[in-house]
Amino acid sequence: MKLVSFENGAGPQVGIVDGDDVVIVTDAGWTGGKTLRAMIERDELAAAQAHATARVPLASVNLLPPVLDPPRIWCVGVNYDEHRREVGREPTGHPTIFTRTPQSQVGHGVAFKVPAASTDLDYEAEIAIVIGKGGRDIAPADALDHIVGYSCYNDATIRDFQRHTTQWIPGKNFEDIGSFGPWLVTPDEMPPLGDIRLTARLNGQIMQDAMATDMLFPIPAIIAYVSTFTTLLPGDVIATGTPGGVGAKRTPPVWMKPGDTIEIEVTGVGILSNGIV
Repeated sequence: MKLVSFENGAGPQVGIVDGDDVVIVTDAGWTGGKTLRAMIERDELAAAQAHATARVPLASVNLLPPVLDPPRIWCVGVNYDEHRREVGREPTGHPTIFTRTPQSQVGHGVAFKVPAASTDLDYEAEIAIVIGKGGRDIAPADALDHIVGYSCYNDATIRDFQRHTTQWIPGKNFEDIGSFGPWLVTPDEMPPLGDIRLTARLNGQIMQDAMATDMLFPIPAIIAYVSTFTTLLPGDVIATGTPGGVGAKRTPPVWMKPGDTIEIEVTGVGILSNGIV
């Protein structure tokens, strides 16, 4: 399934993408959870698929981040060797973890807002996963069973604020500078991890390009590590790191500016696109 959160004048709703349509789950007859997070927590996705009947054109709705209200958004830093080398970081024995807030991200088709405080807005293409079955001390061999879906993520960053200290949270959490979507694809419709490609295009030019297998800490290892220090919860989002080619490390630096379009593509998911204002 391709699951979407969307708005079409009646408040946030949940649907399933079917071709050029969205089949609405949360219509008047649905007695289950009203958000995708609630459906994941209550293990209602199969029931939601059986219930969905009413259709609207996909082009007629405004897409929201697939999980509007995640319990947490965990982000992995410097998780591709090319990016590690371009930023001058030494290899580490454990993933670098930081957090984002839901207010820092928008959905597919919604413009990023360059803040008044800085023009150093950089892109970061990432593969996002969403936890379906929570747990603590999850073994790497069991980790993929805890994923309910995959999506595209743009962990966009205000670079000068990121560099204010060794803690990255300020640069990652300006409102409306990152994105998540366009939808959540269940694992049964995704290719094997070894076949998943991650690409960023700025105004049509390829800026980042890597395979999921290029990660220093693969997805099962990330899930296992995070679940050692916290109980992963249904609906938790994990953004798994960005490859080399970020704008900050180009000569001269390439910042996203008003009028630009940034696209993040993940094999099996599709394209997450956002303009800049």
